[in-house]
Amino acid sequence: MKKKLRFLPTICVTHNCNLDCVYCYQKHDTKSRMSLSVGKECFDYIFNNIPDYATDGVELGFIGGEPLLEFELIKNLYEYSHEKYSNIKQIFYATTNGTVLTDEMKAWITEHRESFVLGLSLDGTRECHNINRSNSFDKIDINFFLKNWPNQGVKMTISEYSLPHLADNIKFLHSLGFKNIRGVNLAEGDFHWDDDKYIKFIIPQLAELVDFYLKHENLNIDQMFDKRIEHCEAKERQKKKWCGIGTGCPFFDVDGKRYPCSFISPMTFQPEDISKILATNFSNDEAFVDDECFNTCYIYPMCPTCSGANYKKNGTFKVRDKSRCRIQKLITLFVADLQAKKIAKNPKIYDEKTLYYKIEAIKNIRSKFLHEFKDYLS
Repeated sequence: MKKKLRFLPTICVTHNCNLDCVYCYQKHDTKSRMSLSVGKECFDYIFNNIPDYATDGVELGFIGGEPLLEFELIKNLYEYSHEKYSNIKQIFYATTNGTVLTDEMKAWITEHRESFVLGLSLDGTRECHNINRSNSFDKIDINFFLKNWPNQGVKMTISEYSLPHLADNIKFLHSLGFKNIRGVNLAEGDFHWDDDKYIKFIIPQLAELVDFYLKHENLNIDQMFDKRIEHCEAKERQKKKWCGIGTGCPFFDVDGKRYPCSFISPMTFQPEDISKILATNFSNDEAFVDDECFNTCYIYPMCPTCSGANYKKNGTFKVRDKSRCRIQKLITLFVADLQAKKIAKNPKIYDEKTLYYKIEAIKNIRSKFLHEFKDYLS
């Protein structure tokens, strides 16, 4: 049965943010905000230009800055959409730092929680979160998120400071009641994640997490530990973009201008860079495939990348940011270790075909990458 897909546009309602996170790469200001009339024009464009592949309707994301600073606008656009486009399946999503929610907001959001979902950014323990995210931990009503969206999980970003505390941070989030962590992302920045000190910091953290997830199989980290390593065994690799930049995830800034994705915005790039970016043929997947990675790296089919971040780092979509290659290989080694131990514990958790390719991938990951880290792992 063919999987149903959604159209995934994003709207920036404000450039303003009430926090100053240590790893934020965006430029914020208090004046740039979307008007209701511009928002309606964006909605009209989106709902009148739904791609044919989007058989499951529209999933529209509100972002900022901190999007809930413009809650009234969001609420008005939600109501406008449901009045004018009630025949189209739609769900709304906003990623928030969770610090500006009022009782009035909570009441409205709770009433509409089936079609309006809030995703929370939470970086772990009070200490780590406060260092990363402007002493904001105690301003967040964590139970509000758990009550309304128990399966939604949270998003974590790793900074230089929080990396040595990764396992404690992740286990803490699970202890709060979050069964799923939607993503554990290495912060974007000018530092080099493959530096020896980061490799040394993360090894004991990953080893601790392998033991933890082996004991708690009902818990999970999307994107980091829940990797489909069997895809590395694909006989023929397809030269495709990692994401839908320019084709499947349009981004509308506060003035209504359309950009290829939420990373490509005036909050991140200078006008001259954006002009060059907009001249790109986004339908040409070849322009987004790093040939070196494609031809030589075994884990290429499941190694995450952000096209926008690649451009910011290298001035081109074609070349990936290589400053995190070693740390991704190391993470994959521990992912392979966890999956091998799960197979040994219960080989029937996978169908026969998946099991075969996972085992082959585990063997290859170990043979290709283990020697690179033998001095750290001994």
